[in-house]
Amino acid sequence: MIKRIWHGWTNHENADKYENLLKNEIFPGIEAKNIHGYSNIQLLRRAHESEVEFITIMDFESWESVKAFVGEDPAKSYVPENARKVLSRYDENSQHYEVRENRSA
Repeated sequence: MIKRIWHGWTNHENADKYENLLKNEIFPGIEAKNIHGYSNIQLLRRAHESEVEFITIMDFESWESVKAFVGEDPAKSYVPENARKVLSRYDENSQHYEVRENRSA
């Protein structure tokens, strides 16, 4: 399994707007692509003094699945234009990690 991790930041005024955009447009759009090997996405949010940080963590079964999502360059970030309008900054590249073990209580 591959974990794809990406960070984006907004100002405090745009944080709720961006979160709603993710939940109501961007995530459903990703799901509608029906990418073989994509299983889920998590959204994390943390407020800092001057900005709000968002992290998305996506699960893919293989590198081929990641490439089916973003193309031949798996590091390429996926940031739709409507998201760019409310983000103050974001990772140009996503980080990828191979899951070596997964334990549950």
